[in-house]
Amino acid sequence: MDWRAMNAHGGARDGGFYLTALTYAHSLWQRSLAARAVLCLDRAFGADLAGDEPVLRAWPLPYAAMAWFLTHTPPEVFIGNPRVHFQHYADRMNEPRKDQRRWRAWACWALVRHLRPEWPADPKHAVAEPSVDEIAGRLRRHGVPGEETLWRSVLEA
Repeated sequence: MDWRAMNAHGGARDGGFYLTALTYAHSLWQRSLAARAVLCLDRAFGADLAGDEPVLRAWPLPYAAMAWFLTHTPPEVFIGNPRVHFQHYADRMNEPRKDQRRWRAWACWALVRHLRPEWPADPKHAVAEPSVDEIAGRLRRHGVPGEETLWRSVLEA
C-alpha cells in the first residue's frame, strides 16, 4: 500500500477515506515508518464524519492507535517529536472543519504530553497550551458524539 490509496479518494473525506487512512497508517507502521504512520492518523482524524457511520462502530477515532504508536515505537525507529508536531498543527489549522480538527490535534498533543513527557515542546513557538478540561470541552462541542469520552478513556488508561 502506498500514497496512491489515499489519492484514490480525490477530495472525498468520507468513511472510505477514513478507513483507507487507518489502513495506510497500519501499513506504514508495519514497515517501521512510525513518523509517517502518525501523520496518516492525522489524515484519518481529518475525515468528515458525523459519528454515526458504520466504519466508526468498527474502527473508532484512532486515539488509542495514536497512543499505541507513541508508546511502542522502538528507539531505533524515527518518530520525530509528535509533541512539537501537534503543537504546530493545532496552532496553524485551517479549514475545512477548522475547530474540530484543531481540537483533535490538541487532544493528540495532550496524549503525547501524558505518555511521553520527555519529548519537549518547541520553545520558539509561543502558543497558549490548553488544559485537559478545555480540550475535553472543545471535543464535546466540535467532535462527534462520544468523542470526548473516547479520548479521555485513552488519556486516563
